[in-house]
Amino acid sequence: MKLLLCHNHYQQQGGEDQVFFAESALLESHGHDVVRYTVHNDSIGDRSRVRLAVGTLWNRESYDRVRRLIQQERPDVVHFYNTFPLLSPSVYYAARAEACPVVQSLHNYRLLCSNGLLYRQGRVCEDCLGKLVPWNGVLHSCYRDDRAASAAVALMLVGHRLLGTWKRTVDVYVAGMTDFARSKFIEAGIPEDRLTLKPNFVFPDPGEGDGAGHYALFVGRFAPEKGVELLVEAWSRLPAGTPLKIIGDGPLASVVEQAAKHHRGIEWLGRRSLDETTQVLKRAAFLVFPSHWYEALPRIIVDSFAVGTPVLAAQVGAMRDLIHDGRDGLHFRPGDASHLAERAAWLFDHREELSRLRSGARAEYLERYTAEKNYQLLMDVYRRAMARHGR
Repeated sequence: MKLLLCHNHYQQQGGEDQVFFAESALLESHGHDVVRYTVHNDSIGDRSRVRLAVGTLWNRESYDRVRRLIQQERPDVVHFYNTFPLLSPSVYYAARAEACPVVQSLHNYRLLCSNGLLYRQGRVCEDCLGKLVPWNGVLHSCYRDDRAASAAVALMLVGHRLLGTWKRTVDVYVAGMTDFARSKFIEAGIPEDRLTLKPNFVFPDPGEGDGAGHYALFVGRFAPEKGVELLVEAWSRLPAGTPLKIIGDGPLASVVEQAAKHHRGIEWLGRRSLDETTQVLKRAAFLVFPSHWYEALPRIIVDSFAVGTPVLAAQVGAMRDLIHDGRDGLHFRPGDASHLAERAAWLFDHREELSRLRSGARAEYLERYTAEKNYQLLMDVYRRAMARHGR
């Protein structure tokens, strides 16, 4: 099978970029002919605000390039990952003009919400969910804290809702999410029969860790919705010296830096490669995931299960489905630093139960998140998309 994979890279590499790389490699390892077309958000700085706003709605250059590429390569399926903001939904129409089946991966809530998070001012927000015009997203400057930029995103969403883009041009949506997230897209009007769940995966299998480092670990972007401030507050309630390693960077780096200075148990490791992160994760007693937005299907949770490291996560959104309390991790009450500290202390104090959770985390990976299981799901998606075109 010949496949064209298209992706708009972020300035800071994240989970969606990793999924694009992993699925490309997985498909090639099974003998498929993979053609890649990518753009990068680093080029945004070269564009005027007006040009970027117009391009977010309809990028003629992306339309022409993708259409020419389809004409040259004649792929069986075009699979889009992230199209925002440089590719734009115009690329769906390029594929449609060439009668090529279209698959779109969903790793955030961009089709439903201006900032793609369903999160605003420290809380979950569904104010724009199901509404034709996301006025609140503009009013509250939800995209990059910039009202003009938020208006441009809102224009893109409204324009393509009116055109019927999401219903007419995409054959199958691949939700790398949970049933919870899928329900939000259905609630917003995405056709249920075109939404299929396909979890992320880890390839190759990194092997099981031993947790011998006896520390907790946080990995992620230092942003308000990721719960970094909550994590620091929780650790201030634990005995001095309680070990926590932190990997990542972001807008709240100063919060982490100060915490590492004043709490001798906290160590900030900065940014690390995927391989380096995996090694630190293998030796961790457990992963702390304090995010308090809905999330989709966080790659780091799958990575953690793959090495047998249990996860302590807020019981909100996708994490309610992903983490099975008492089997492969524990839940704590969202936004409750005291409960997070209490649950973390329990894990440190109960080595035998922690060992059982490690086994449960690894079993969850083997059951749901291996490359082979994912490959079969991906092939089913492509066959469904092709069937809609009589192929």
